[in-house]
Formats: sequence, structure tokens, C-alpha cells
Amino acid sequence: MSPAPKDAPKSLAGPVGDAHILVVTGSGGVGKTTVAASLGLAAAREGRRTLVLTIDPARRLAQAMGLDGLDDDPAEVPADTPGELWAMMLDMGTTFDRLIDRHATSRSNAKAIKENRIYRTLSSTLSGTQEYMAMERLHELHETGEWDLLIIDTPPSRSALDFLDAPKRMTSFLEGRLLRLLMKPGMAAGKGVGRVVGFGATSFMKVAGRVTGMSLLEDLGSFFRNFEGMYEGFKERAEQVLELLQDPASQFVVVTSPEPPPLREAKFFLERLEQEGMHTAGVVVNRIRPLVPDEPDDEALVAAADQQDDGDEGRAVAGTLLLLRDVRNLAHRQRRDVGAALYGVHEGSRVEVPLLGGDVHDLDGLGEIAGTLTTVSDT
Repeated sequence: MSPAPKDAPKSLAGPVGDAHILVVTGSGGVGKTTVAASLGLAAAREGRRTLVLTIDPARRLAQAMGLDGLDDDPAEVPADTPGELWAMMLDMGTTFDRLIDRHATSRSNAKAIKENRIYRTLSSTLSGTQEYMAMERLHELHETGEWDLLIIDTPPSRSALDFLDAPKRMTSFLEGRLLRLLMKPGMAAGKGVGRVVGFGATSFMKVAGRVTGMSLLEDLGSFFRNFEGMYEGFKERAEQVLELLQDPASQFVVVTSPEPPPLREAKFFLERLEQEGMHTAGVVVNRIRPLVPDEPDDEALVAAADQQDDGDEGRAVAGTLLLLRDVRNLAHRQRRDVGAALYGVHEGSRVEVPLLGGDVHDLDGLGEIAGTLTTVSDT
């Protein structure tokens, strides 16, 4: 497979107009949030009712959208478009609480779990929780049927693969030997927990209880007693989330910059998407140097620089000509690096977003990127 097939689309206009879910992912710091917001604006320009779900708490994105801030309730962006653009920010705790409410065997059970200190710790520190809650919130929004297009900006994980692994990680935790043992009759009531965790751990928890004022054994017993009966619901939901991501109407946009580390992660992620039977809308190469016309060629530029006078003006012209050569070479090298790094993987579209002079700080800036993402390039 060639690195950049001539007939491959070079625009995300198709997915923006047709997809129901766009998952924007990539390694940290490559501009996922800005790309997600720009895709949302592009969809609203096409007349679609679009919601962008971000995990990035940075206020600058809200400000760029003309909003004072973002929270777990969708807020309409004051964009002059045929469609509607809405935005919201994931509240992990609120989403987890709703999940407990849905699967608890009774309201009293749900209340007891949410007030339990073990739950509050697990819900904020368990590996993969943020990624899983992001997908759970996405599924909730999908079920409302209110949106033509849902765009999710994935969490700033150490690895983009954490997002794909989140449902399986949650299911693995629920299927874990220790958890299943603790949910057995008697164990869930708090009897015999000490035998499971061992004498040393029991002694530690008793000491910790005296020091912190918390009865850890009591909290453990209460948590597992109230959690009993919820396992199947959680497992079923994890499977539903995975099925939603595998649906052809759900597509992934992989964002990278032209540097080797994010390019390597982008390739790993694209390979994983193919293995998991998921659908790639395209790759966005963000902050890439714009191409400089090939005329005059490098030799002519060097020759012209060598012929300049020794005066200040001549040296300035010579320096400018050589800088032009270097910028052109850097732009070509970045594209060679991208082609080599992504060789042999299915990319969908490949769209280049040029390096801008500054950060995006308003809807006009988002609109400029939206145009780049959805305009067919001749290069």
C-alpha cells in the first residue's frame, strides 16, 4: 500500500457530512481539542446539529467558541451557521454516578454506593476510568437521538490506545478474581474480608482506620455488598459502548504532528483500529510547515546568495535566500517523515493543517481550520 495514494481523499468533508460519531484522538499536545472544535464548526456550516464533547478543561477553547465556560450540560455556541454547534465538557464523577443509578438494584443501593469512600476513590483513580466515562457519556448522548453528529475529543492519555482499551479494562476489573471473591455471599457482607486480603493487609487497614478515622474494612464490605447484582449491567454496557464504536457510522480522526513520536503513536493507533474492525475517517497532520514553491531551485538560491555584495543589505538578502531554502527543505522533510511513518497503514483521508502564527482564540480561527479540514487539496 502506498503512503499517500493519488486517489485517496484529502479532505474530511465526507465524514463531516455523513458520520454520526467522530472520535478525535492522538497523542498529547498535537491539537486534538482544536481539531474537534473545528470539525464541529464545519458540520454546523453544513446544516447539521452538532455537539462537541471535550475532556480538555482549558478555558481558551470555551473562549474561542464565545462561551464563558463549559460543563456537563451542552451549551450552544453563538456561531452564524445553517446548523447548530453545541459544546460540553465531560464531568467524570457525574457520569459515573449516572452509571451507578442505572445499574443499581435500588435507589438506596445507589445512594449507599455513591456515598461510599471506596467508590469515591475508585471512581477517580482507577486506571482507564476517565476514558471509559468519556465513552459512556458519548453513548448516553447517542441514545437521546438529539444530535446529527457527535464529536468526542478523547482524554489526554499517556497513550491514545488507552481509549480503545477502556471498555475491556473496565470489564476485566469487574471480572477480576479478587472482585468476584469479595462479591461472594458472606464476603460482601464484610465477613472474611481479612482472610482474603491477608493478615498483614488487615493490620494495615486497622492502623489506617485509627489514623484516618476511616473504617476501611467496613467501607469495603459495604461497597461490595451494595455492588452485588450490578456486574452484568456494567459488562453489558461496556459491550454496547464497544459495538457503538465499531458501527460504520462511528469513525475515527487521528491527529498527529509531523514529529517522530506522535507519528509513531498515530501509526500504532491506525493499526489497532484496523485490528478492532473500526473505521478510520482520516489522519490530520497538524502544524506542518507550508510548502514553498520549487522555483527557483536550491542551487539557484545558493548561487544567488553567494553573489550578494558584502554590505549589510547584501548579507541580509543572502541570508533571506538561504532561509527560504531551509524552510522549503524542512517542509519537504516533514512530508517525507509523515509518508515513511504512516507507510502501509489505512489512513482514510490525509489532511494537512499548516503551522499558524499563533494559537486559535476565536471562531474565525476555528473557521479557518474548519475550511482546511474540509476543502479538497490539490497537493
